Amino acid sequence: MLLLILSYLAGVLTIISPCILPVLPFVFARAGQPFIRSGLPLLLGMAVTFAGVATLAAVGGSWAVQANSLGRAVALLILGLFGLLLVFPALADRATRPIVGLGARITEAAGPERTGASFWPSLLLGVATGLLWAPCAGPILGLVLTGAALQGATIGTSLLLLAYAAGAATSLAFALLIGGRVFAAMKRSIRVGEWFRRSLGALVLLAVAAIALGLDTGLLTKLSLAGTSTVEQRLLDSLRPDDRSEQTSTLGDGPLGFEGELASLSGATAWLNSPPLSREALRGKVVLVDFWTYSCINCLRTLPYVRAWEAKYRAAGLVVIGVHAPEFAFERDPENVAKAVRDLGVTYPVALDNNHAIWRGFNNSYWPAHYFIDARGRIRYHHFGEGNYAESEKVIQRLLAENGRAVGDMRTVTVRTKGASAAASWNDVRSAETYLGHLRAERFASPGGFVRDTGHEYVAPPRLPLNAWALAGRWLVGSEYATAQSTGARIVYRFHARDLHLVLGPSATGRRVRFRVTIDGKPPAGDHGTDINDAGNGMIEGQRLYQLVRQKSAVRERTFAIEFLDPGAQAFAFTFG
Repeated sequence: MLLLILSYLAGVLTIISPCILPVLPFVFARAGQPFIRSGLPLLLGMAVTFAGVATLAAVGGSWAVQANSLGRAVALLILGLFGLLLVFPALADRATRPIVGLGARITEAAGPERTGASFWPSLLLGVATGLLWAPCAGPILGLVLTGAALQGATIGTSLLLLAYAAGAATSLAFALLIGGRVFAAMKRSIRVGEWFRRSLGALVLLAVAAIALGLDTGLLTKLSLAGTSTVEQRLLDSLRPDDRSEQTSTLGDGPLGFEGELASLSGATAWLNSPPLSREALRGKVVLVDFWTYSCINCLRTLPYVRAWEAKYRAAGLVVIGVHAPEFAFERDPENVAKAVRDLGVTYPVALDNNHAIWRGFNNSYWPAHYFIDARGRIRYHHFGEGNYAESEKVIQRLLAENGRAVGDMRTVTVRTKGASAAASWNDVRSAETYLGHLRAERFASPGGFVRDTGHEYVAPPRLPLNAWALAGRWLVGSEYATAQSTGARIVYRFHARDLHLVLGPSATGRRVRFRVTIDGKPPAGDHGTDINDAGNGMIEGQRLYQLVRQKSAVRERTFAIEFLDPGAQAFAFTFG
């Protein structure tokens, strides 16, 4: 219920965002007509259409994006015609002749010169407007869409998206009611109906042109970064429950608590290093379930401890199960996961949870997440995220002792890590995980903003503030990643951290993509990461996380740049440590 309220309030806030501007001409074009028969159907059509398209985009992948692009093109034609009818009365008269049939009836009801308005034509115009509506994906909408991608298609997801759309429609309805009264007053006091109608038509045509040129998702989206996203984030932070106490179970001197039963493992799409395991087969064993994904830096830093625990306590009855729950599409490829498992030295059973069925069974929300299960199949302890390793190992020892398999060596493991697996220098980290796909991207600084799902030539500003990033050269920015389409395409990021990682991959299997990294415009030298040399040269050979910077000297704010010497690189997300 709380998230429904947040989604609705976030939608209400879109009225203060520039990204709503392309929609306003279509809304105010209905001013002066009966709200119930004209304005309300328009807003209803907008809200339902947006919720439907957003649901498809969240769970349907690229085909839904293509379908929405086609819908936008059709909507542009419909609303372009609507604008022409407003500007040219003679054209409207011809369009409303009975011989035109359905199209004539729609435009007749749409034309403000007609007496009365019909519900269904107004609803159709609302559907067309909804296809064009591209609200800025602020923190709350991003949370809803991300949850939809992870949890699968549910009625709850659609309700959240509908609540967001209803909030925006509420703001627009208020504006429409006020606009309608102003419009009526103008008609009564000054005979400017013809001028006002033509002006509305011109605004509609300008909006159609702006949308066709991508300005609605470019300039307006950039302007909106300083608008609703800040307000939304404050709203989210103030109303969201503080769940820090839930990150780790309470471990006292008494018995461990009970937190539920081991969820079914039957939802796994495949298993690595083991035949399929079941709850029944695991009875009598102490089980550690580790939710991870192979490009997750937090998972990679935790993995050495999980491997060490499995090696030390296997003989005493511990079974470790790695549940690989993908975040990015390439992590769903069994061959990619199998290679990562080999490269990372994981020898215990790994369940591929491509449909997030096991994830949902545990009601999980984190990478990494550790669940500790006793020999009777009961969850006794959990920990989310990095750290707390000694306490987690003590839980393993206590559960083994409960099962009659006390371990003689009660010392905790000593783990030596290097490369991306090394523990983060948290005191130096002032940069946060940053996604490059437009669905979850933040702080993008290239002039004009994103042109979504279309190849575009970007320019990087000469200076960036801390944690801002930009593209240069020709890129296609999709919902999940950005693809370099030209030789010399670059990404620039102003960061503050010891380590910088970037999830990269080639756009075609088997393709290699050369790249070069600079820090403050110079080769990284001793500050290079494990995947590049002193000169900053590296090669994309697969889809994974690449460590590109590890500062050996004092950590300070730096400007990172990566230039791709071949086209076809896909960039997913920055992480820091």
